[in-house]
Amino acid sequence: MTTAVSRVSAVVAPTRRLGKLHREGRAAYLFLSPALLFFCVFLILPFVFAIVLAFSDWGGFDLGTLKWAGTSNFRDVLSFNGIFVKPILVNTLLFAFGSVFLATFGSVLVAYCIDRLSFQGFWRVLYFLPVVATVVAIGNVWKMMYQPAGLINGVLNKLGVNSIGFLSDASYALPSVTVVQAWASIGGAVLILTAGLKAIPTQYYEAAEVDGANSWHLFWSITLPLLRPALLFVLITQFIGGLQSFALIIVMTGDGGPVNATNVAAFEMYQRAFKYGAWGTASAMAMVLFVIILAITLLQLWIARRRGEETS
Repeated sequence: MTTAVSRVSAVVAPTRRLGKLHREGRAAYLFLSPALLFFCVFLILPFVFAIVLAFSDWGGFDLGTLKWAGTSNFRDVLSFNGIFVKPILVNTLLFAFGSVFLATFGSVLVAYCIDRLSFQGFWRVLYFLPVVATVVAIGNVWKMMYQPAGLINGVLNKLGVNSIGFLSDASYALPSVTVVQAWASIGGAVLILTAGLKAIPTQYYEAAEVDGANSWHLFWSITLPLLRPALLFVLITQFIGGLQSFALIIVMTGDGGPVNATNVAAFEMYQRAFKYGAWGTASAMAMVLFVIILAITLLQLWIARRRGEETS
């Protein structure tokens, strides 16, 4: 009898635990339902609708006018006779890679210096202020500084250099906006990298100093390798932000000029959809940009895994 009871208890106990897990799972999904609903309504459904629009011809507002267009939108977008591949897509990649390189290099340098200064909280807040400021404020301040009679040209004139049309000359417009984008995004990267620096054990530095390592050896052999997970996160988020950015372009150049010199993919999508009503073409551009962002992100993760690095 005792053996039979034990067998029944052994069967009933896992069943009770399984039932408890199911109840807890239902409760968890119940609490998560507002966030899941928000995610589905504002992210999943628009993404699916954008895929449908990419293969359709639609002028907006009335869904009854939606017509199937097949791959014609993608053929138009990816045609070398158009302006999307060149100069717009080329501008987008140059803008993203340039701003990410400058922001990453600058944020590593700033974070490394802050980690060795007093009043570190003050310096972190100071460098984070551009992140808090609006894009409109940042763009207008730099736009005034770039003017022929602005601060930067004033300094150049004092040094005997003629004024430069930073935003009016097609050769300087995109690099000028890229510098502003990098400057504005350094603050967030500095906070992440500073946290990464704080997580490095001081014993490594002490042992290396005992062996006679100088500051350069400490940075190159200890700081940079152990900072790579934080750097990977910064690179991925900076690339995604750079490829999607267009608000700064609107503020500083107005229409992506001069002569499409600062026109980027996100800005062209905005114009095609809201200015010209070509929602199908704009959605096809969005899908192309999505594939590029996904490919670059997966490439970065693949390189990181090959080196045995993790983001967590």
